[in-house]
Amino acid sequence: MSLINLIVVLIVVGVILWLINNYLPMDRKIKSILNAVVVIAVVLWLLQVFGLLTSLNSIHVGG
Repeated sequence: MSLINLIVVLIVVGVILWLINNYLPMDRKIKSILNAVVVIAVVLWLLQVFGLLTSLNSIHVGG
């Protein structure tokens, strides 16, 4: 994955999270949990992209 693709994905995720935080009426606790989940998912994805976390390839969600 090129650096430009990586930056575009991070910008898109940030804008979507910003839109959700500003325009969807939710409780503050739910928003903070959603933010934490998204940040953790992005950090894990970045670690996998940079090759620092290779064990995520063996995890399968669903059937």
